[in-house]
Amino acid sequence: MELARRVEADQAMRRAWPTRPGDGADEGELTRFGAVDEDNTAWLRRVVAEHGWPDTSLVGEEGAHNAWLLAQHADHDPVFQAECLDLLAAAVECGTASPADLAYLTDRVRRAHGDLQLYGTQFWYGADGLGELQPQPIAEPDRLDERRAAAGLGPFDEYRALMMNMHG
Repeated sequence: MELARRVEADQAMRRAWPTRPGDGADEGELTRFGAVDEDNTAWLRRVVAEHGWPDTSLVGEEGAHNAWLLAQHADHDPVFQAECLDLLAAAVECGTASPADLAYLTDRVRRAHGDLQLYGTQFWYGADGLGELQPQPIAEPDRLDERRAAAGLGPFDEYRALMMNMHG
């Protein structure tokens, strides 16, 4: 299936991505990396225009998760990414998409618009990209685990430890 092939290309590119900013990707690699996301976004845009959001009723559970991943990585097209968020939210409401996927895309879109994230899913190396790995700013941190649980996500401290282990 084309969706699975595109996700494999997305993940292969991300596995090759330097762990920290400044760890060795040259301009040619960065261009190739960006081209993968741009191509996948263009493809997903065509799918959405023709069939609507690829939810579980259309592509199964794995396919729906794969569609979310391509939208999650469409940072270069924030307008389309926000459209995907609306479509994904409607699918979650119908029970044909994952609330956890919606939480991740919600945070991604909110951060792209300069808003605080709600679920603590997005990390960075600071505004200059040179600091220590940390969560991007979070709204109402005292209610974070409550929101995460409602979306089917585990406690934030566990997620933070995982992120630090993988990327910190």
